Amino acid sequence: MAVHSAPWTCPNCRKAVATLFCPDCGERPVAPPDLSLKGVSAQVLKAVGGIDGRLIRSLRALIGRPGMLTEAYRQGRRKPYLGPFQLFLIVNLFFFAAQSLTHTKIFSSSLDSHLHHQDWSEVAQQMVSKRLEATHTTLDRYAPLFDQAVVLNAKSLVILMAAPIALLLPIVFLRSGRPFAVHVAFALHLVAFLLLLFCFSLAVVGVDLLLGGVGLESARMDNALTLFNLCACATYLALATGRVYSASGVTRVLRVLALTLAVGVIVPGYRFAIFAITLYTT
Repeated sequence: MAVHSAPWTCPNCRKAVATLFCPDCGERPVAPPDLSLKGVSAQVLKAVGGIDGRLIRSLRALIGRPGMLTEAYRQGRRKPYLGPFQLFLIVNLFFFAAQSLTHTKIFSSSLDSHLHHQDWSEVAQQMVSKRLEATHTTLDRYAPLFDQAVVLNAKSLVILMAAPIALLLPIVFLRSGRPFAVHVAFALHLVAFLLLLFCFSLAVVGVDLLLGGVGLESARMDNALTLFNLCACATYLALATGRVYSASGVTRVLRVLALTLAVGVIVPGYRFAIFAITLYTT
């Protein structure tokens, strides 16, 4: 039964309407509070509040109960939590905000860093030299373009880290019988957890810089944080694989070690991939 209201004209359909909502498109009439600062604030709070509960619940599960989000997704319990991709995107925003606050780059290293301070610097020098020759430009002219583009690429392509993990999981758990979508969800949750670890690392780096330290330029700190992240990742995988894939025993240990090793390769591999992608697209 339609509830009648004062006549108004639907701004979408351009039709006279005498109900609270337009029967064709569902639009409602604009009220004075909608265009006030108070009204806008209320809409923002409502929008944030709509995901706030699920976001906090999802983050707690991601950190405190590894694998539970993936298992909930597999079972179809999706209302209480954010979807894997949505959670990944939000955590990604947290990660790059943390980088901006600490002025520390993890994936978007400068061209100078790639040329002189990375394990692949010798290869990078050869690649850059050929690229400069092909584009008829100089290093001084090209470096600012690269440094600007690499930041954008690192933000927009971080999803690439999840791809090799999602492809590796069906091989590691060949007889699990899990659909590929579950492997993808597991990979997205794992990468989201890794980004949260990086946020923690950036917080440690930020504190060190405030105390007069040199941050990640210190080999000791860099190695310590890398070791901590790998141990935390192995712990996450041990718990998550037990919950999602029912892994147990010696095979569980071997699978966790294999996946942890893969993560240890994928992270620097992503940095090199971002370097190569940026190099050949700028």
